Amino acid sequence: MGIKELLKKSVLEAFGSADLSIGRIVVVIAVTIILSVYIFAVYKIMTRKTFYSKSFNISLAALALITAGIIMAIQTSIVVSLGMVGALSIVRFRTAIKEPMDLIFLFWSISIGIICGAGLFEVAIILSAAVTVLIFVLDKLPLSKVPRILIINARNPECKQSVDGILQKTCKSFQIKSRNITDEQTDMVYEIRTDKEDQCLEEIRKTEGILSIALIDHEGETTY
Repeated sequence: MGIKELLKKSVLEAFGSADLSIGRIVVVIAVTIILSVYIFAVYKIMTRKTFYSKSFNISLAALALITAGIIMAIQTSIVVSLGMVGALSIVRFRTAIKEPMDLIFLFWSISIGIICGAGLFEVAIILSAAVTVLIFVLDKLPLSKVPRILIINARNPECKQSVDGILQKTCKSFQIKSRNITDEQTDMVYEIRTDKEDQCLEEIRKTEGILSIALIDHEGETTY
């Protein structure tokens, strides 16, 4: 028997039969399901209602379980592991990630499946707790205040000077984002930062020529 055959035999013997009993499979699946449900709950709490997708949340929980099963199957045989690599390499995912937080939860779910499939349950539990604390703390950290959108409907363009004067008195900063002028009316959209929204809205409402005003909060990107 040559060196090539000896190496091949030793590798196959080393990876050919991992200890994968029914009890171990049940434990791995059970722990993965518990952590998957935990990720499902955290995603539901943390995700903005505008971007929440129940189907994506369910897929996160299922992805962890499927990944754990793949890792267990890979441990049984080197042939199976090579087959998995070949099969997964041809898969193409074309679903766009609309929210950056979704990418975090996606990697979190895959990581939990890999770690649980390898039997490192303590690592999976500690990792989940650490990620949860980090997400909640950073989400509540007041880095900056999100500006508000002020929409004003007026009879004529001359109202802009009066509105700008009021905003200078009542707002920390303001910037006009758009202005639409027609023969009948003028629409103006401002981005403002203020702690005196009631005073600001009341003074604009009393201004001659103003038809309607609206102040809108948004969850978009914050500028500094």
